[in-house]
Amino acid sequence: MEPLLGTPVLPASSSSVLDRLRYLLELSRRTQAQFSRLVGVDPSTLSKILSENFKITDAFINKVVVNLGVSKSWLVEGCGVPFPKHSEPARVEVEELDVVQRPAGAPVYDIDVTAGVTPLSQLFTRDRIIGYMDIPDIDPRYPIVRVDGDSMKPEVPDGSLISIREISDATVIAWGATYVVQLADYRMVKVIRRHTDPAKIILHSVNPEYDDMEVDRTKVLKLYLVMKVVTSKTLA
Repeated sequence: MEPLLGTPVLPASSSSVLDRLRYLLELSRRTQAQFSRLVGVDPSTLSKILSENFKITDAFINKVVVNLGVSKSWLVEGCGVPFPKHSEPARVEVEELDVVQRPAGAPVYDIDVTAGVTPLSQLFTRDRIIGYMDIPDIDPRYPIVRVDGDSMKPEVPDGSLISIREISDATVIAWGATYVVQLADYRMVKVIRRHTDPAKIILHSVNPEYDDMEVDRTKVLKLYLVMKVVTSKTLA
C-alpha cells in the first residue's frame, strides 16, 4: 500500500488494534466500503468494527494481513513496521514432491506458473488438478502450482511448488513480498519493489544474474501472493 502526500501519522506502539486499523483505512485513501472490499469483509462488518460494536476476530486479522500485506505482529501488538521491506515466503521441505489422489488438502495443478500468458483464473479447472498436498503447513484453501526456472533461486528453486493467494486489488502491494505477477505478455514470480516513479514498480529477481524489470503499474493485470514454497531434498 503506497503512502501518499499527507500520509497519516503512524500510531504509537501503545495504540490499539483498532487505532492501527483506522490508520490503514486512512492510509488507503478509500471509503469504508472500498476498504472493506480490499480486506474481503462485508462493509457492515467493517463499520461495526470501526464503531466498536463488533469484536475484532482472528479471522478478520488474518484477512487484513493477507489482503493488505500488513505485518501481523504490527497489527496485533504494535511491534515493528506495518509493511516490512522484505517478506520472504516460508519454505516447507518434504522428502519428495509427491501428491495424493484423494481430495484432501490443497489442490495441486498441472501448471507451470511461469509459462504462457493465459490468466491463471482460466486455468484453475478441475481437470488440471493432478492431486493434493495434505501438509499441516499448507493452507488447503490456496492452489499449488509449479515454478520452473532459476531467476528466483535460492528463494524459489527450479522445479519447486508454490502455494499462492489471489489478491483482490492489484494496486495494493506489500513492498518486498514475492508475487506471481500476471501481465499481458508474461506470468512470472518476482519480488515487487517500490519505484521512485509511483506509476511504476520494480520486478526483482533474487538470482543476481537476472536484471530488475521496470513495469507500469497499469500493466499488472493480477497478483498472487506467494504464501509458501514447497521444496524437496532432491532439488538442487
